[in-house]
Amino acid sequence: MGSFFRYLHTPRHLRAQQVVGRVWFKIALPGIDRRDAPKFAQADGPWVAPIARPQSYTPPSTARFLGVEREVATAAAWNDPRFEKLWLYNLHYFDDLSCEADSAHREAQRSLIARWISENPPPKGNGWEPYPTSLRIVNWIKWGRLGGTLDDSTRQSLAVQARWLMTRTEWHILANHLFVNGKALVYAGLAFEGRGADRWLRDGLAILAHEVPEQILADGGHFEGSPMYHAIILEDLLDLVNAARAWPGRVSDRVIEQWIECAQSMIRWLDAMTHPDGGISFFNDAALSIAPKLTQLRAMAQRLSVPGDSCAAQPIRLLPCSGYARASVGPAELLCDLAPVGPDYQPGHAHADTLSFELSLFGDRIVVNTGTSTYAPGPLRTFERSTKAHNTLEINGADSSEVWGAFRVARRARVVDASCRQSDGGVTILGAHDGYTRLRGAPIHRRRWLLVPDSLTIFDTIDGAFRSAVARVHLHPSVTLDSDHSVRLPSGHRLSFAAHGGSLSLEHSSWHPEFGSIRENLCLVVSVAGPESKLVLRWT
Repeated sequence: MGSFFRYLHTPRHLRAQQVVGRVWFKIALPGIDRRDAPKFAQADGPWVAPIARPQSYTPPSTARFLGVEREVATAAAWNDPRFEKLWLYNLHYFDDLSCEADSAHREAQRSLIARWISENPPPKGNGWEPYPTSLRIVNWIKWGRLGGTLDDSTRQSLAVQARWLMTRTEWHILANHLFVNGKALVYAGLAFEGRGADRWLRDGLAILAHEVPEQILADGGHFEGSPMYHAIILEDLLDLVNAARAWPGRVSDRVIEQWIECAQSMIRWLDAMTHPDGGISFFNDAALSIAPKLTQLRAMAQRLSVPGDSCAAQPIRLLPCSGYARASVGPAELLCDLAPVGPDYQPGHAHADTLSFELSLFGDRIVVNTGTSTYAPGPLRTFERSTKAHNTLEINGADSSEVWGAFRVARRARVVDASCRQSDGGVTILGAHDGYTRLRGAPIHRRRWLLVPDSLTIFDTIDGAFRSAVARVHLHPSVTLDSDHSVRLPSGHRLSFAAHGGSLSLEHSSWHPEFGSIRENLCLVVSVAGPESKLVLRWT
């Protein structure tokens, strides 16, 4: 019955265009347009250096992605079924083209591009799927602007890829996939001249004209609720501003100004969702070393003369449209999840993390959600998306939202009664959700955080019948056990904790800060005894 309800409730949120698009995507296989490529357009405008990526390709044939290094010496390696799908996707992205490189590495990159063209005939393989095609088109064009040589065979391949992408736009997926499809078509349309290029540009701009206001909420947050994808889309916007200025007169000033305004609000949002250590918080799919850091994005915005503000710390920063809140009191920075799991029609990157939180003290991460180390379906992916992997309350052993598979969500938690207020010496954040009302007894979880200069108190209330309830607080691996329910922080301060209305234990768990990375950590576990409980974290 559980599987039946998952299959019943998962597709009902889809938009009609996704259903039709998925059928069309499966049955319609367009031909490959191999006509001669148009000429490159003259780029007369300024070009600023894009955000540099770490080197991922070591000549002659070694690539490293997601913490895993492999040989890619043969044509078969591009689609080796032994490799994880996401690793193969990264192989086809060509992010290495944006690394800081000397002339020898530039020559190695040119050879790798030639290899790809020779060993990946269209339309077969991972490299011709729309998402990697979109990223590769942009990276090849960027590489040309950085001084790389885009010879005739590369120009021809780029044109074939752009024509193919026009026929394989991801209307069946939407969200960030469609965004990067539009970005790639804009890049291709700007980089080439002629009627075909004009159409790529027109279609790309039309996609973005709809998706920018759809995906970028009024508070600056990306609507998928993932700080990692937010940073990726922010970089995309800055790249679009860069390209529009490099090929002046092709994109209207009004559109460029809209992109700039969105980028400014996205920087402010990301500032609120970034820990003092400079890394993103872990809500929904999020991991370090995938998206650019806030400092890198700010630096590129400055190079583009995009106006910015200081984003000075405030006691409360509420992000009402995306559903997050940040409180800053004394040495503490508290980030709370009062958000929907994502857009109803595409919650693929959602976790069952409603009413979870993260906490930094004295500049260090202390309370952490587990994170994301894989997209491969299986027990690890299931755990990382589960409620037990987050700092929130689990009722009857169930997830607050029915996450399943690698990217599926059936019934979803909805947040109600969310609010923030400042009082003398502290901040209170409140929220409740209905994610467990599908269970017998229809329990509703209500949570209140009270942050003052020397402590954080988490009050949990369960309205309705339940069999069991467990609240978890995952600690950063740098937090070490000291003595008697006390731990020592990296700063040397001590953190003590006490539970009321439940029994407290300390368990071993794991933190997954990057793809392919798992580190041991400690987890506070409160087995709740009644409808009301609280956990006090106090630092000295």
